[in-house]
Amino acid sequence: MKAVHLVEPKKLEVVEVPMPPDPGPGEAMLKIRSVGICGSDLHWYLDGRIGSNICVLPQVLGHEPVAEVVAVGPGVPESRIGERVFVEPAIGCGRCEYCLTGNHNLCPTCRFLGSSPTKGLFREYGVMPAHNLIPVPAGVSDARATVAEPLAVILHILELIEMRVGDTVAVLGSGPIGMLCVAVAKLAGASKIFVADKVPHRVALGLAMGADVGIHSAAESVVDTVMDATGGRGSDVVLDAAGMIETINWGLRCTRRGGQFVLVGIPVEPELNVDLNVAMHREVRIQTIRRARHTGPTALSLIAAGRVSDAMITHRYPLERTPEAFQTLVEYADGVGKIIIEISS
Repeated sequence: MKAVHLVEPKKLEVVEVPMPPDPGPGEAMLKIRSVGICGSDLHWYLDGRIGSNICVLPQVLGHEPVAEVVAVGPGVPESRIGERVFVEPAIGCGRCEYCLTGNHNLCPTCRFLGSSPTKGLFREYGVMPAHNLIPVPAGVSDARATVAEPLAVILHILELIEMRVGDTVAVLGSGPIGMLCVAVAKLAGASKIFVADKVPHRVALGLAMGADVGIHSAAESVVDTVMDATGGRGSDVVLDAAGMIETINWGLRCTRRGGQFVLVGIPVEPELNVDLNVAMHREVRIQTIRRARHTGPTALSLIAAGRVSDAMITHRYPLERTPEAFQTLVEYADGVGKIIIEISS
């Protein structure tokens, strides 16, 4: 079968690899249909690491898949064969205190697709635990269903913070995660949503996803724009989807007193020079987030109901052109938003 290997930073190769072994007890064999490219995939691609986690090469990336069940192992009903599924990419141990309390995202030994040493699904076939497979509703395309994984992450934010109807929300970074932050803030009833990005077309995509005010951060001050528009009060909630030192510091400065700042994007720097004095002066509540927590089914329901715009999906590439797709994202070329790798149908 074909797979895409990251062989060194900024170098992907399409290679032939053996088929995975037959599914064992509680497992299913998947024929991969579509996989979205995530910002964390780009971190691995560009730097070969995320923070202190260094990628073991060669690696197969990809953790936003939709697939078809083609075989099952012992203990899995044969009726699941032929089922189209969204794949929950975090594989917890199922035994630790975190898994047993519904927090598998915090499992100390959790394996995550595409994160070393666990291989991802930019390949034609894979084997996964059957309990990680969530049926995709009829009428939801493969491309739209791949958005369920990142949308589930943003929905998890609402389990960790208070986002009230009428709140102002500032989203820093308008890549796919930032665009979904906009969509979820709109669903939650935000009265005004700011979206900021250094790339003009991504600001436009953020507006298409439901933001009210776009900020081109390369040409205007994010902090001044948010503070001016809120009468000097600041935003009730700031969602930093970029994870850069400058955006974190901007976000802390434009969060209102007693407001909430959420670090959603993954910083690449192992150490962050963040001005916590600003946060302490304003008593800003700082929240981090790690993946999703059983919010995949809700994400799929919202997508099926048409509550989340698919304006973010701008490009589709076949598996063989995955290297080109990554380079398009790196260069912010051709008005790119979200890219889907289409493997089979």
